[in-house]
Amino acid sequence: MKKLNAPVLAVGLTVTAAAVALAVTVWPDDDTYGGSGPASHGSAVTPSSDPSAKNYPLSAAPRAVPSVREHGPARGPGWHPGKGSRVLVDKGCKGLTDEGRLLAHELKIGYVYGGTARAGDIELALKPDKKAPRESYTLTARDSRVLITGPDEAGVFYGTRTLKQSVKADGKVPEGVVHDKPASAQRRFNLDIARKPFDAAWIEARLPEMADLKLNQLGLHFSDDQGFRIASSSHPEVVSPDHLTTAQVHKIVSLAARLHITVVPEIDSPGHLGAVIKAHPDLQLKTADGTPIKGAVDVSNPKAAQIVDSLLGEYLKLFPGPYWNVGGDEYQALTVKSPEASFPQLAALARKKYGAKGTVQDLAVAWLNDRAKVISKAGRTPQAWNDGFFRGGVVKADPALQVEYWTGKEFGARPPEEYLAAGRRVVNLNDEYLYYVLGQPNNFTYPTGKRIYQEWTPRVVRGTKAVPAKYAHLIEGGGFAVWGDFPNAQTPAQVAAGIRMPLAATAQKLWDPDRPKLTWTQFSALAAKLG
Repeated sequence: MKKLNAPVLAVGLTVTAAAVALAVTVWPDDDTYGGSGPASHGSAVTPSSDPSAKNYPLSAAPRAVPSVREHGPARGPGWHPGKGSRVLVDKGCKGLTDEGRLLAHELKIGYVYGGTARAGDIELALKPDKKAPRESYTLTARDSRVLITGPDEAGVFYGTRTLKQSVKADGKVPEGVVHDKPASAQRRFNLDIARKPFDAAWIEARLPEMADLKLNQLGLHFSDDQGFRIASSSHPEVVSPDHLTTAQVHKIVSLAARLHITVVPEIDSPGHLGAVIKAHPDLQLKTADGTPIKGAVDVSNPKAAQIVDSLLGEYLKLFPGPYWNVGGDEYQALTVKSPEASFPQLAALARKKYGAKGTVQDLAVAWLNDRAKVISKAGRTPQAWNDGFFRGGVVKADPALQVEYWTGKEFGARPPEEYLAAGRRVVNLNDEYLYYVLGQPNNFTYPTGKRIYQEWTPRVVRGTKAVPAKYAHLIEGGGFAVWGDFPNAQTPAQVAAGIRMPLAATAQKLWDPDRPKLTWTQFSALAAKLG
């Protein structure tokens, strides 16, 4: 699998043709999805001006993963790269420079900013439209040219991914018009680098693969009991020897941004903080008889919150994306028969803060809310794992928190309908389908692309049953997750190979949750050809 070299995307490349005068290509109007080109909703479109076009059969849709959602067929030869072909970015659309240069590099053709589109060219242009869905695009192939437009840079970029894949699959882009848009706003690959320290090169290599699949988020779980994997200036004592440097993270975040991928970081707390506890043993939660609780900090100790908030503040500057996962799952203080009896110091604090009805559960929810406030004050959207939200209690989870729903098996886990009925937004990481857990512990098995492709949709949030369609608008999207429970069970190369088809299937269903047009055999063959 090819790694994208950073210089390909560098803005500073010199383009000698940049001063060519602009002459805008005239295409028939169509406002669908904010694109340009003939209207198409499955019917034939305006024919090519080439008299010989009538000799061609009606075209089929371009072949890509994920598949395009709408294609208006037409008669004509389509477009294929040839001698003199160029990628032309319309003058006034400098924001598409990276997209244009990348596509030109991938197709091994020329690049120009501004000028007159001619036969053999691919033209990229922004077409602002407040009514058009974000990340949507229109791709029109006609008269031996291609025009890709969209309301934003991400949409145009996804149009170039479809074009690239079509050329790789069949050597050309079929005649006609594609209207395409994602069904899900959040389309994620979630990676645990805390337990298995994947290196920077491995992570960078995944980014162009994700971009081709039109995935737009990389989740990084970088702190857990087994390690803390990103350098810190505020608390260097918690950082594991095998970690990413700040410079490496900057490079990952920058490359991801150029590929329209945002990084969603996670410092999980108040559980899963073993690496922090190793450097600060006084923070470890202990039972009444002095038994330490693995990975759990004592939330009655103010120092615990100070350290976590200090780390959050530091990394908020490193990760500029709109989302942050603050964890909240598997806090072991709540898994015992009687938390108040086992942890009298927590019980006393809960009653002091919340009255006679205050419990350890309230302290855990309040902890989560306090971390969410740090994220919200920075203008970001906080997210947390679903088993960090509880029924009842004096303290309620912050309304700003989005639910990352992963399981119905853990203590405190509630049916997804409870969150959705309350109007809370949900991101689907259903462990029944989307969890690739190294070593396959606790009855986990490595997920297959076939099962995801044939059974799962974003509405299948827990187990194998879909939530009612009336809640679909509250499901932000989903993600496929790799967890390093037994880090040596597979090498990084084996992980990359093992997740390829499941990730492709997940991307397909996040882009278009409807029943796929291709059979699994057809889809897997195409994905293998494009991989």
